[in-house]
Amino acid sequence: MSIAALRRSARATVSGFPGGFWWLWLSTLVNRTGAFVLTFLSLYLTQELGHSAWFAGLVVALHGLGGVVGSPLGGSLTDRWGRRPTMVAMHLAAAGCAALLAFVTSAWGVALVVLLMGVAMQAVRPAINAAIADLVPAAEVRRAYALNYWALNLGFAIAAIGGGAAALLGYHTLFLIDATATVLCALIVFLRLPETRPEAVTAPTAPTSTAANLAAKSTGKGARKGSGKPRAESEVGIGTVLRDAPFRTLVTLNLLVCLVFTAPWIGLPLTMTAKGLDPSAYGVVIAVNGVVIVAFQLLVNRITDKRSPVMLLTVSSLLFAAGTGATALAGTSVAFAATVVVWTIGEMVHVPTNAAATARLAPEHARGRYQGVMGMSWSVAGFVAPILAGWIVDGPGPVILWIACALIGAVAAVGYQTRLRSVLADADDDPKAPKDLKDLRDPKDDIRGDGTGESAGTGSGKGEGVPEPRAAVVATADATV
Repeated sequence: MSIAALRRSARATVSGFPGGFWWLWLSTLVNRTGAFVLTFLSLYLTQELGHSAWFAGLVVALHGLGGVVGSPLGGSLTDRWGRRPTMVAMHLAAAGCAALLAFVTSAWGVALVVLLMGVAMQAVRPAINAAIADLVPAAEVRRAYALNYWALNLGFAIAAIGGGAAALLGYHTLFLIDATATVLCALIVFLRLPETRPEAVTAPTAPTSTAANLAAKSTGKGARKGSGKPRAESEVGIGTVLRDAPFRTLVTLNLLVCLVFTAPWIGLPLTMTAKGLDPSAYGVVIAVNGVVIVAFQLLVNRITDKRSPVMLLTVSSLLFAAGTGATALAGTSVAFAATVVVWTIGEMVHVPTNAAATARLAPEHARGRYQGVMGMSWSVAGFVAPILAGWIVDGPGPVILWIACALIGAVAAVGYQTRLRSVLADADDDPKAPKDLKDLRDPKDDIRGDGTGESAGTGSGKGEGVPEPRAAVVATADATV
């Protein structure tokens, strides 16, 4: 491929988004570039404060536990307060926690601050994901999530490199830099990102199901910001979201994938050490994950653009299964790095596709709550997977861990194909889609005429301005969408 062709491909990948999306993208990059706390937290606890490795692992797990609370909390605030107020408030809360870590030295004081930081950092994710779905036309939502995930990982890579050099200044300085970057992120959102929450009037109507939501999208009658005609919406609580059977299935399958995705961050260094490799080899091998994402996320996004979401989720689950399963056979650093490449490709496909599927199943006025419940699955995995992985490695052994990961990934792939194929299929394109949804479309409402069943007003943000995807990595060390 020529340089000119690469430039055209890159231009096509990043073109067509409103200015509000790029301000949100910039805020994500700034925030992650200064994300030093969790990257260096275990070293701070063991080397600076003298705590045991067990205690360091417990504190990192508490961050994941905080996310279990923070994700649904952030989802509710996103729909009640709005996207921008939730982002600003939670970014400032996270900044406050980072600053506190520069001064709190007691063991349980640090644990409490990290727990609260987990709440704040994960509470902001539903607001970001909902804002992206508000700003971007439905046909481009997956591409937008992929670009935002790329910003997360680019910032994470910069933070890892810069933090290593800045560590010479001391951990307290790193934490204050983290707090400053997070405050700057909040200022970008406050000053440059208008509120995008669709206007709606609540009414005691029946809970909105996924089928009803798809029907509403097909008719192009969703309430939207600036429409001047807010419509009555059913009040949606977390319980209502959990009663949405197709979405509940999506969350359950994502939890399975997240367990597989999180396992290597604990199991891989233990497995490599058991094979007689030097601990420093793990640092090189796991760095492959970030390098591959930063280098190839845009290319992967270009290749997968407009593909069936069910197909992408199935393929990504199989890549997770293959990559983690092959770890049981690896014996050298090169072989371990190859397994990381395989499941990293799965990560690049899965995270934006899953976020886009969540946005698709969610009613406009409940996008925050739906994204919050989905984010909770990442946080649960970030808390449970490290404990399970460590127990399996110490007990049955590393081989059993990787075989279990392969089986879980395969089960998730089968689940996507058998349980969500018709739900996530385009009503116009999939012959298996319910005919009544096709018939509900009013041609006059399909403003874009692209066959998605979404009116331009639902996602353009006209007149108005995302386990830590990498959220799971943060909970164990985001690093999602």
